[in-house]
Amino acid sequence: MTTTIQKLHLENLVSVEALSNKEVMSLIKRAGEFKKGAVYAPPEQKYAVNLFFENSTRTHKSFEMAEKKLGIDIIDFEVSTSSVNKGETLYDTVLTMDALGVDVAVIRHGDEAYYEELIASTGIKLAVVNGGDGSGQHPSQCLLDLMTIYEEFGRFEGLKVAIVGDLTHSRVANSNMQMLKRLGAEVYFSGPEEWYDPAFDEFGTYLPIDELAPLVDVMMLLRVQHERHEYYGNFSKEKYLAMHGLTEEREQKMKEMAIIMHPAPVNRDVELQGTLVECERSRIVQQMTNGVYTRMAILEAVL
Repeated sequence: MTTTIQKLHLENLVSVEALSNKEVMSLIKRAGEFKKGAVYAPPEQKYAVNLFFENSTRTHKSFEMAEKKLGIDIIDFEVSTSSVNKGETLYDTVLTMDALGVDVAVIRHGDEAYYEELIASTGIKLAVVNGGDGSGQHPSQCLLDLMTIYEEFGRFEGLKVAIVGDLTHSRVANSNMQMLKRLGAEVYFSGPEEWYDPAFDEFGTYLPIDELAPLVDVMMLLRVQHERHEYYGNFSKEKYLAMHGLTEEREQKMKEMAIIMHPAPVNRDVELQGTLVECERSRIVQQMTNGVYTRMAILEAVL
């Protein structure tokens, strides 16, 4: 099937900010085509390496599955057995992969904007796909979230979307708030006030979760990122759920057609009551499924 969607070409994909609205919609729609059975075969053999310097299940394995579905050969890489343990820099790791003939590197790294040095280099020719940088960006997660919303409602204009939880530490929140506003959605925030940055006022409005529950079309919850906090000795998941999480009582007040989303992994009975993870209005599992097709669209575009 020949469509204009298939002609999208990107040198790298490191940030949703770098994409136009047209490019975002092309990727979303192409992902939808892959979900319906569209096939893409590279004109020549292509090679990918997944460089994950932070723990990951969904993003790492989703990219791996996408690569396999596209017929891309995957070059194994494990941080624990690599020269990173001898002091090799990220730049030199990627330079090595490029020299070996790798076409695309999917990278997750703890340093924000790690990719700037890589894409500015004249010595590295492979495509860089950002699998998450610190608390910065998570473009593929943003795109799969957008795909899930578009699949549900067929639009973004006028939708009310709440992003709730650990906002300041979430690369998901950073990416999503920008794109949702650009695409015409009304964005709202909630969660502990100490995790809210006034800079977010540019993108949406902060409200208590009890006010948001009956108001929004999409309730997007964020994982409490314990690993990015310096304290948690006195953290109470029961208190967090009661004050800031989605309980069954709050879920019952949501609009009939409203949906629940979460990038996962879910801290059950923290961000939302465990019984809601797979409830009728939850799209959490669907997000994971859509992640494969979204990442197929991304890889096709950069190849």
